[in-house]
Amino acid sequence: MIYLNKLMNNKDKNKNNKKKIVGYTAGVFDLFHIGHVNILRNAKSMCDYLIVGVSTDELVAYKHKKAIIPYEQRVEVVSACKYVDTVVAQEDMDKLKMWKKLKFNIMFVGDDWFKTEKWNEIEKKLKKEGVETVYFPYTKNVSSTLINEILEERRKTIIIIKKKNLKNKEKNSEFIFNKGYKNIY
Repeated sequence: MIYLNKLMNNKDKNKNNKKKIVGYTAGVFDLFHIGHVNILRNAKSMCDYLIVGVSTDELVAYKHKKAIIPYEQRVEVVSACKYVDTVVAQEDMDKLKMWKKLKFNIMFVGDDWFKTEKWNEIEKKLKKEGVETVYFPYTKNVSSTLINEILEERRKTIIIIKKKNLKNKEKNSEFIFNKGYKNIY
């Protein structure tokens, strides 16, 4: 927490010096939810200008996944968030390449990546360029993956119920037809 306070104090000092702190975070931002809002809100509170990289559909496919919401729509949703100043395409996972392009001062990441081999390496490379990496608490019990799994389960349940109802309708229809009543289906 001392680390976060230090960054916040630097933000206040930079306001007096008119030097803007530029922050950057990136993600798929599929099925936009409170976890996304939390990271964007927290990131914006620590910088003057927040740039958000939204993963392209091609990049998501590279990760062996598929976004539910198309890239262009995810960009619109993220752009509409009041904490976001600019949205850019995240076309690959190279954060140093993105830094060379955008020159941000702080990289914001969910703490589910904290101390992972991948992010230890990224953090070292960014630190050489003077970029601080801040890990925010991952919002528990919510993710686009989890939401999609829940929706998929509910869709299966609905299909099963519809199939059962259809079978019952067919049975009822046969019964009514065999009794000489007009088929109402």
